[in-house]
Amino acid sequence: MAAMWPTKSLYLLGFTPFLLTTACRASSPLLHRDVPQQQQQQQCAAYSTAPSPATFSFRIAAAYSAKGHRFNPKTDLFSYKPGEPGRHTSAGKRPDSGQDAFFVSEVGGSGDVAFGVADGVGGWADSGIDSADFSHGLCERMAAIAGKAGTLPWAGDRLRPRELLQQAYDVIVAEKKIRGGGSTACIAVGHRNGTFQVANLGDSGFVQLRPHAVHFASTAQTHAFNTPYQLSIFPARMLARSVALGHRPLSDQPHDASVTEHAVQHGDVLVFATDGVWDNLSAADVMRLVSRYMLGFDGWVATGGKAASAQLDALTVEGGVAKDRESSLQALLAVAVAGEAKAASEDARRDGPFAREVQRHYPAEGWRGGKVDDICVVVAVVVEDDGEG
Repeated sequence: MAAMWPTKSLYLLGFTPFLLTTACRASSPLLHRDVPQQQQQQQCAAYSTAPSPATFSFRIAAAYSAKGHRFNPKTDLFSYKPGEPGRHTSAGKRPDSGQDAFFVSEVGGSGDVAFGVADGVGGWADSGIDSADFSHGLCERMAAIAGKAGTLPWAGDRLRPRELLQQAYDVIVAEKKIRGGGSTACIAVGHRNGTFQVANLGDSGFVQLRPHAVHFASTAQTHAFNTPYQLSIFPARMLARSVALGHRPLSDQPHDASVTEHAVQHGDVLVFATDGVWDNLSAADVMRLVSRYMLGFDGWVATGGKAASAQLDALTVEGGVAKDRESSLQALLAVAVAGEAKAASEDARRDGPFAREVQRHYPAEGWRGGKVDDICVVVAVVVEDDGEG
């Protein structure tokens, strides 16, 4: 079993080293430091792209596993069927994902789809608060809001993920049902016109994969090592006590999320995941894993160089993959990534991205191996409507 690192912090102490990692990146696992906001916006804008005249669908599945629980591919799996009510996690109906949560929801009746992950910050447990209520509640409300998006006064003509995150957070605060907690979030809205927009707050994240390479990988937002940006609700008494002790509670807001916009191609694979995945697998690790299954099941083809297959539409419907547990290609990929992350997290001899960061910042700790944590991954396979690459 890998060693245990203290849970994420919800305070920024007076002289904690400050690592601001808000820039976009291509695929490097290393953190970017002190990137000015204007430069960040310029870098992110470079990835913004025009929509395609074709139309696309996002075929989505999720897999998850709670810390300390055995991963069961038969039960720890959700496959989204376009047109069905939004999938969200709420009290009494939560999957076995611990403080990690996810949602998938069609945006009104538009054919667009909103989806993503949220990761409850474990440091709240020291104050007797389970952040699972916050992360799962946030996903529940994002799914509900996205499903009614056609009736809400959104700016412009499309639902945007940062506004979706803001609306859901405002509802949680106004309801006063959740007394405290915090969560990161990485959410997207995929559009039929071949674009998707992402709002990422904290150290969850995503990659956009193509047959040849990692096309894009997000970068974590952290205040300090193991202290991600996070939405929070602080009970008044706890807030007063922390200030008296000289702590500065984190109070990040949805508008602090990094926003990027991307174009898709037939055969793109989008992997959204909590840090239970990214602390143990790099973007290159996930690319190798996805490539193995996409090529093995003919989702990508290697003839004359790698390319997306014309069979992708059939492979991404229920029953499209001949396996008794995962009946579609996206379900197979979600299970593969979650399973690999779970194995890596419990391997004391396999250094992942988190281990390498600890070795870099705190060499005296002698950290080796994976980082045990809750795991949640949402995979979307992009299919052009006519099925042609």
